[in-house]
Amino acid sequence: MTEDEFLKIRNRTEYLCENLETEDFIIQAAEHVSPAKWHLAHTTWFFETFVLKNHLPDYREFHPDFGYFFNSYYNAVGQRTQKNQRGLMTRPSVEEVFDYRGFVNEQMRRLLANSPSNDINELIYLGLNHEQQHQELLLTDLKYNLWLNPLSPAVINIKEYGPQPEESWEDISGGLHEIGFDGAGFSYDNERKKHQVYIEDFAISSRLVTNGDYLKFILQGGYQQPEWWHADGWDWVQANKINQPLYWINRTHNQFQYYTLDGVKDLDPQAPVAHISFYEAAAYAEWAGCRLPTEFEWEVAAEKLEWGLRWEWTNSAYLPYPHFEKAPGAIGEYNGKFMINQMVLRGGSVATAEGHSRKTYRNFFYPHQRWQFTGIRLAKK
Repeated sequence: MTEDEFLKIRNRTEYLCENLETEDFIIQAAEHVSPAKWHLAHTTWFFETFVLKNHLPDYREFHPDFGYFFNSYYNAVGQRTQKNQRGLMTRPSVEEVFDYRGFVNEQMRRLLANSPSNDINELIYLGLNHEQQHQELLLTDLKYNLWLNPLSPAVINIKEYGPQPEESWEDISGGLHEIGFDGAGFSYDNERKKHQVYIEDFAISSRLVTNGDYLKFILQGGYQQPEWWHADGWDWVQANKINQPLYWINRTHNQFQYYTLDGVKDLDPQAPVAHISFYEAAAYAEWAGCRLPTEFEWEVAAEKLEWGLRWEWTNSAYLPYPHFEKAPGAIGEYNGKFMINQMVLRGGSVATAEGHSRKTYRNFFYPHQRWQFTGIRLAKK
């Protein structure tokens, strides 16, 4: 691990915040999202807590209360701010959080200058991948936090939507296939260990479902017809009065726009639909006479697909692979304890840091969640 590698990822987090006003750093519109200030501090706390405190002998923490403010879910580390209260913490200030980042970066430079061991380097790589996850969350949380603002603020110029090619179908041969990560480079514990899975012959779409495709589902009453929906999904639609993807705006007579981090745009019918829950993805697939791929089918087919525009819902529950092993201590809380009641997504999105994802990467969310750039790829047979 070099200082340049470390700072390149750390600096990108701050780059993503360049156009924010001070007030933008603080807001938290719902419990499932966090303020930008919290992401900046939490990713710093990770290096302080798991690397510096344990491996830099003379390290003194920046502030004795920051562990309470900026721990996320690590029960073994101690008490923490409740997630739904992160936006209430006006102190420490945004300026102090940036000072915190600078302080920890400088201490990490000292550590890196002493050629840390392989074990420490592995922990640092975990921290950097963790930060890249939070870079994506920073963007998607910020979008959710700002979209209720009637000014529809434009804060980051990223291309969220773009056209796709015409649909075709890739035939994939069944049989025994190897699934999971086994090689050089970084991977998360939930991608291991490599194992064999049997799949049947199937076909998978070469492109993602588009806004235009999904609009037909809406206009043909997809949200009003219970036969397409799982029971939980139908209850969710009814209880929350859901009738379109998140961030869509029905101006008049079904003329749609959507909110992006670069402001409000006209709906692009050729662009892949985004901000879809698993419930919506499964209902659309049923309506279309198809299905969602399993995560194993997706991984087998990945070499033939163009992916990375949307996190793609699969029809697989998030469960451990055979011989899954959690790391000892608090780091073991990173993935394993979330392996219940969630669904797996594969691929990546326009908000994912370059080089962060891979075909074995397993993302996971609850079936009702849709504030991420989540989309749909169909399978059949």
